[in-house]
Amino acid sequence: MSIATAAPTTAPHTPAVLDRARPLVLALFRVVVSLLFLFHGAQGFGLFGGVDGHGMAVPFGVWPGWWAGAIEVLGALLVLSGLYTRAAAIVLSGVMAYAYFTVHAPLGLLPMQNAGEPAALYSWIFLALAVTGPGAFALDRLRRR
Repeated sequence: MSIATAAPTTAPHTPAVLDRARPLVLALFRVVVSLLFLFHGAQGFGLFGGVDGHGMAVPFGVWPGWWAGAIEVLGALLVLSGLYTRAAAIVLSGVMAYAYFTVHAPLGLLPMQNAGEPAALYSWIFLALAVTGPGAFALDRLRRR
């Protein structure tokens, strides 16, 4: 038997199994990313090492740092619960894009040069969540019933 006519190495039902797993994997992705982002936003309030690694918080009401932290925490809680996921993810994507272009990009061209990798990654991750939706176990599903 030639290589061209060899039988496929995957079972024919594999795509169906992957399709059934997609909502669960997406939900797990949503939960993990939103928890990490919740911790990121909470740093602005002095938690998890604060903004300087020594527990420093952004002073109340200071633009844009305090407001960014508030939006990040609220948005992360919405995405975590799967409530208004797409809208919250769009806002969070925009917040991180704003952070990248106003804080990081002036320091260098590439994210590796300007310490902007987390901002760039979160921006794209939340954009992907806005497009794909929350997956399984989301409060959005209960809200629509």
